[in-house]
Amino acid sequence: MGWYRERLLPRVIDKACAAPELGRWRRRAMEGMTGVVVEPGFGSGLNVPHYPDTVTRVWAVDPATYGWTLATARVEASTAAIEHVGLDGETLPLDSDSCDAGLLTFTLCTIPDADGALAELRRVIRPGGTLHYVEHGAAPDASTRRWQGRIEPVHKRLADGCHLTRRMPELIEGAGFEIDWADEAYSRGPKPWSYFYVGRATNPA
Repeated sequence: MGWYRERLLPRVIDKACAAPELGRWRRRAMEGMTGVVVEPGFGSGLNVPHYPDTVTRVWAVDPATYGWTLATARVEASTAAIEHVGLDGETLPLDSDSCDAGLLTFTLCTIPDADGALAELRRVIRPGGTLHYVEHGAAPDASTRRWQGRIEPVHKRLADGCHLTRRMPELIEGAGFEIDWADEAYSRGPKPWSYFYVGRATNPA
């Protein structure tokens, strides 16, 4: 699984998640994002071309270091300074209250301890700072949720622990963030993988 996780899977994700449709979701999630940003699940830098001009620095966190290699051209073309600072979203190597914003895109589904990762984001995002997100997760209709439950055990093995049944807004609010705006809808593609949550939350003082 080491070669698969470290080498093959980052390439597959880089290709599969570069679709223009996903780019539109990414841009919507990043509206209003500014300043210093921490991005767990940075991967191969697919978000980089969509960063608003107001973003000045990004702390990239991702367990697949080969993704950083795949991100080279995107990082070099970015107007924001980007530095890979860690492997684990559950233990961020950053000072408390040191970031203006956090960014999660198709990431919270994979982190084993989602609550722990969100607690870390609350720690490093300053009071009044924002958490921007677009994630896939549990669908609203019972038939699709049943399929998600059936598929999830195998999908987690193939997709590095990716869950299909997490309810992302509930996790974010449960961590203490206050959601400013949120939307959810099916995107293109097979329904078990295509129910998306997008929004922005504030870290309260």
